[in-house]
Amino acid sequence: MKKIYPGKPYPLGATYNGKGVNFALYADNATGVELCLFDADDERKDPEVRITLTERTHQVWHCYLPDIAPGQLYGYRVHGPYEPQNGHRFNANKVLIDPYAKAISGTINWHDSLFGYELGHEAEDLSFSESDSAPFIPKAVVVDQAFDWGDDQPPRTPYHQTIIYETHVKGFTQQHPDIPDEIRGTYAAIGHPACIKYLTQLGVTAIELMPVHHFVADRHLVEKGLTNYWGYNTVGFFAPDIRYAGKVENGLQVQEFKQMVKELHKAGIEVILDVVYNHTGEGNHMGPTLSLKGIDNSSYYRLVDDDKRYYKDYTGTGNTLNAMLPNVLRYIMDSLRYWITEMHIDGFRFDLAATLARELHEVNRLSGFFDIIYQDPIISQVKLIAEPWDIGEGGYQVGNFPAGWGEWNGKFRDCIRDYWIGADSMLGEFGQRFTGSPDLYQDDYRKPTASINFVTAHDGFTLNDLVSYNEKHNEANGEDNNDGESHNRSWNCGAEGPTDDQEVIRLRNRQKRNLLTTLFLSQGVPMLVAGDEFGRTQHGNNNAYCQDNEISWLNWAEADESLLAFTQRLIALRKNHPVFRRRQWFRGKPVKGKGPEDIAWFLPEGGEMEDHNWDHDFARSLGIYLNGLGLHSIDAYGEHIKDDNFYIMFNAHHEAIEYTLPGVLAHKTWQIVLDTNNDEVLEQTLNKDEKISVEGRSVVVLRNKLFNE
Repeated sequence: MKKIYPGKPYPLGATYNGKGVNFALYADNATGVELCLFDADDERKDPEVRITLTERTHQVWHCYLPDIAPGQLYGYRVHGPYEPQNGHRFNANKVLIDPYAKAISGTINWHDSLFGYELGHEAEDLSFSESDSAPFIPKAVVVDQAFDWGDDQPPRTPYHQTIIYETHVKGFTQQHPDIPDEIRGTYAAIGHPACIKYLTQLGVTAIELMPVHHFVADRHLVEKGLTNYWGYNTVGFFAPDIRYAGKVENGLQVQEFKQMVKELHKAGIEVILDVVYNHTGEGNHMGPTLSLKGIDNSSYYRLVDDDKRYYKDYTGTGNTLNAMLPNVLRYIMDSLRYWITEMHIDGFRFDLAATLARELHEVNRLSGFFDIIYQDPIISQVKLIAEPWDIGEGGYQVGNFPAGWGEWNGKFRDCIRDYWIGADSMLGEFGQRFTGSPDLYQDDYRKPTASINFVTAHDGFTLNDLVSYNEKHNEANGEDNNDGESHNRSWNCGAEGPTDDQEVIRLRNRQKRNLLTTLFLSQGVPMLVAGDEFGRTQHGNNNAYCQDNEISWLNWAEADESLLAFTQRLIALRKNHPVFRRRQWFRGKPVKGKGPEDIAWFLPEGGEMEDHNWDHDFARSLGIYLNGLGLHSIDAYGEHIKDDNFYIMFNAHHEAIEYTLPGVLAHKTWQIVLDTNNDEVLEQTLNKDEKISVEGRSVVVLRNKLFNE
């Protein structure tokens, strides 16, 4: 080993400058740090060179090594007290993954040595393990960040024009017939022309990738022949997971990921990452020692105040990162900035985001986390989307995130589902959800686009299964079907539902179209789950987090082409007509039919909705007039936006209802442009004063054409 230089404390991680590498690690309570270099090409198993770091600036240990090149494998051994009861779990027998690693060489090879204590010892985690974990833990990789981005530019799609497609790198591409076998399931597959062609023809503007930060497959799952397929178990907040890389040597997964982003950007598609900054894959006090736990446990995790042996768990995973600490906030912000500046990511969806807002115990929307993001000139300019809940007390925070944030609107999901199964007293809330949930967002200077609308997500039934199964079928998960949501609401609608098998199938198909239509014609930002557009099934599994197989992968061979074509037309309808994607709130209150100029609400017989109509237990049908000339919206260049008029007839009743156009609208020329009871293309012109029969549990959309397309 050549001369070791002091190096610099920042930036943290391993930074290659063309001549050598600077290494820097934050470990406040450590008494010593060893940098461990591994030679991947040596025939011996993980030969290791240890370098004792003597330079410490404040809480950061650092050095500079000349002639170290990209591809170098490394880790750390950190010395300090092993006192779990005081929050300290230092154990230099464990090689630790650099929290700032830009690439990680492989996946965990589960072994007892990966735990800081002796498994099976009567003292449990208070015991001390002397086993060396080096042969079983993947190593951090020094990477060269150089990449030819060319003229890559972020699409910067405005929120009101955004359509999000939630998908999984492997699940989306593993069985795609037009993807070469050798790259299926990889970043390269997502960036392949066949995938991009599909996404652009579908009409989505952004893909939201389920976690791609390097994650851990839980030991108990691996031992059962399962895995953590979803990836919500991060150990590397800077490293794209190697599982989704076609080229894995020398950290090339970083280059592959960048190329994927570049190709998507060329097609005008944004890339949003689902990120998990609320916890890590090290679990609770009985979990493994892989990174932060051994580097400086008490400087990263939220520990129980009166017994620091244990972790506060607001996530259901065993631990919670302590976002109140400055070094943890810096860690998260450095990661976010890295993905924006180096990887050209366009936005983030924050898993269990309420956890990041917890100051002391209560959720505090003015926490340091949000303050820092608000003032950050880089992070504040990308799309920021919260999953606005966690499992802790007071953790359901839909509607309570700050301006500038979008939120997964769980109330939209629940309301729209309840409406279409015929629940009582739904019209009032339905009106709120259809208009962007002003009851949740309008009073906080937020716009309808704060509402990320969805009816399904990765977590739960697929759209097809939602309307097809009354009970979950999670038997393959190995938990005796006890995991996941306990039951599903009946989509056959009980005694009012059909009994003929063919009619049941027709109803289910119609309900899929109903849910999709409501999603894409509502104000806010729609999110579609991959495969819902063509009837993907998980055969009733509503918690497929551990199924890296045909249960979770999209089955392209069995795609419902009719439903796909319907969804494409529906998305095109939204994209072509700004009346469905307003930037501003409607001027009239959505629950009062007093004839506001931009929206009006009517009974099926044509009279305006009055206050008492909204709360009638059995009212399940209404008509909504959207005035395209009343958009009251100015585009970025000062042009007044105008559109056609639309009249939407919703009928969640089990029988057909005859709708009469309101008198103020009857003189206009109307065409039927969509009918969820008929998945064919419609351009049927109505006769004057013609009544419209709307089939039970269906939607009919009329268009009064004012402008040529």
